[in-house]
Amino acid sequence: MICQQDNMEVTLSCIRLLINTWLLLVIWDSCDAQTTFPHVVPNTSQHYEYSTVSFDCKGFDGSLGWKLMRKAADVDTACGTSWGVFSGSICIFRNVYIEDSGQYWCESGDGKKSSPVNITIAPGPVILESPLFPVMEGNTVSLHCKNGTDFTKASTSITFYKNGIFIKSISTSTLIIHNINKSHEGLYKCNISGAGESPESWLAVRSRDNTDNDMVTLLCYDQLPVLLYFLLRTVGTILWVTLLLVVLRKRQPWNDHHI
Repeated sequence: MICQQDNMEVTLSCIRLLINTWLLLVIWDSCDAQTTFPHVVPNTSQHYEYSTVSFDCKGFDGSLGWKLMRKAADVDTACGTSWGVFSGSICIFRNVYIEDSGQYWCESGDGKKSSPVNITIAPGPVILESPLFPVMEGNTVSLHCKNGTDFTKASTSITFYKNGIFIKSISTSTLIIHNINKSHEGLYKCNISGAGESPESWLAVRSRDNTDNDMVTLLCYDQLPVLLYFLLRTVGTILWVTLLLVVLRKRQPWNDHHI
């Protein structure tokens, strides 16, 4: 009877181990697919003409290899062909032009793609530094209006627009949006008095109420602790199953002798 109970406990522990391993693999795969790639330096969607922009896909499905791709003027090309050079795992793109504006993404050897980022090369001295990737609802976001030819004086008027509609004029270069929500989503630009206007950039907001991706989003939002939790559960279950098997083996000869 004791052996039957122990065997049942081993079976249940093995089932629990399989479930934990499956959850760990699912979460890892989902988080890997949703991790924000490519990493861009400077980390903003707008850049000055003739400046240098770096892209890094390290960590994106690296087991199968990867490449950095872009779509500009409706043509898909890879870094290292007609643009950009590799330095280790980083694609360095020097002296960017307005024509280099477009979508950039990481792509693995088997065709798996990251979400694209929109890069805009500004023709003038004013750019709007804004988040490259969707921001989580409830966070604080800073939009920085930058003048590349001169330092913005405190008395300079800086105006911000959303979807072409005036938001506000401020004397500082940064517009701070607290407790952001879906209503803040849209095209933003800024104007510095006497310097010019920036291009528009799309600010995307990721809702916490997105039922389709809610679980994966919340897990990936703080990926490491979640993965560590399931990893510890899996390791703990393996140790427990091993201990039970050792105990059963020690009991087996005694049980055989008394049958």
